[in-house]
Amino acid sequence: MYWLRERWYDILAFIDMGGPVLWAILLLLFVMWLMILERSWFYFITYPKLRNKIISEWDARDDTTTWYAKRIKEAKVSEASIELRSGLGFLEALVAISPLFGLFGTVYGMLQVFDIMAIAGTSNARAMAGGVSKATIPTMAGMVAALSGVFFTTYFKHKAVVESDKLEDRMQSH
Repeated sequence: MYWLRERWYDILAFIDMGGPVLWAILLLLFVMWLMILERSWFYFITYPKLRNKIISEWDARDDTTTWYAKRIKEAKVSEASIELRSGLGFLEALVAISPLFGLFGTVYGMLQVFDIMAIAGTSNARAMAGGVSKATIPTMAGMVAALSGVFFTTYFKHKAVVESDKLEDRMQSH
């Protein structure tokens, strides 16, 4: 339990070094990872059940070759595709916003540098170091947050296409 408290203090010290914008990036990252976990749960736990239900309903049909049956098949595949893509736009938006929050932190930190320069003069490098730190750390944090979401967003988009195609292929006429 001691190590957990120490890590918490390290996180708080890092956030203090980067300024208050890091709290916003941390919140954004938390929401992003909640979305990633929700989509993972859907793809690996919920969707296989939905896919099996759709396929069993299709296999139970007597008519799978008429125009009407083909429209039902298209509708079922389309509904599954919508479920597979659900939430990906929001996740992509979170990934795109993350670096912008980092840039906002850069601007915030640079404003502190300019305030220090106005008060202490331009030659006090030690006084400006804190502002420069608050300018660079949020940029790095925003980029790391975005990178952590890019992989999963790309993976989920690919998986949605593949699973839609697989579902359509498994719904054969008989």
